[in-house]
Amino acid sequence: MIVDDVKITVEAGHGGKGLATFTKVKIALGPTGGNGGKGGDIFIEGVTDLGALRHFRFKKNYKAENGENGKSGLHDGRNAEDLTLFVPVGTICHNLTQPGAPSRSYPKEIEITKIGQRELIAKGGKGGKGNWYFRSAINTSPREFQTGKPGEYFEIHLELKMIADVGFIGLPNVGKSSLLNELTKAKAKVANYAFTTLEPNLGAYYDLILADIPGLIEGASSGKGLGVKFLKHIERTKVLFHFISADSADPLSDYKTVRKELETYGDILLGKPEYIFITKSDSVEANVIAKIKNEFKKIDKEVEVISIIDVDSLDIVKKILNKLIAEKKA
Repeated sequence: MIVDDVKITVEAGHGGKGLATFTKVKIALGPTGGNGGKGGDIFIEGVTDLGALRHFRFKKNYKAENGENGKSGLHDGRNAEDLTLFVPVGTICHNLTQPGAPSRSYPKEIEITKIGQRELIAKGGKGGKGNWYFRSAINTSPREFQTGKPGEYFEIHLELKMIADVGFIGLPNVGKSSLLNELTKAKAKVANYAFTTLEPNLGAYYDLILADIPGLIEGASSGKGLGVKFLKHIERTKVLFHFISADSADPLSDYKTVRKELETYGDILLGKPEYIFITKSDSVEANVIAKIKNEFKKIDKEVEVISIIDVDSLDIVKKILNKLIAEKKA
């Protein structure tokens, strides 16, 4: 199961305490207390693993290492190691801590859009100064020292919205997963019943990322079926491939049902380029296909007719994908 919405707390490391101490060598009297080390920062970094957020499902609190305290003999404490949290590309990091909280900065919303993108989300505290730092001509034996600064603490909401070039949409059991498997090396579950796909599946077709979005139903935008959980994943796709089964009792109504849910969710989805495919063409007679095409023509929509067992029809899909690749490179 893909985890795409979690809340965690992050606390950067505290700075180490400075030391107040003096040399015991009679001919070299004076302060020798070193500074404390810096506390560890906390970063998030983008990775290809779509399920990376599952690591945050049960462990909710993350703390970086504290800086080491200062030592005698003018030796500073060691700086702490930073902590990196790995999240899928497409993750938005929302800071839930209110402005004005006792922290030195307030990071804005951060969006991870690239593999390897690394962003600071909590800054470690500075180490305190030892008494060597406070020496002067009029204060040759300072006893002052500083405690380390606390690391930043935030409540974080991690939300995954997948980034894909092409999103496969449609009612349940219209052949989206089958086509994804045929075009890519994806191994999406396929069966002849509704809601076979319960989580998004990704596949790569050369330079394009294809996303099979679980089937939508009427009322999805208000929580029915799989609800809005997966509608949000369509937001970041650049192009929509809308699939309608040729053996449906009313293909045009199926199309309008899904479009209505996109409209209810938000206009951002309706504005995306869309290709319409009539799938499972091998399961109906030619006159049924002609009727479907005519119905869509009445609403000024062109459709492509395909079947995964018809190589020539799959070439139609590949031709469109190749065009999208050329546009992407341009």
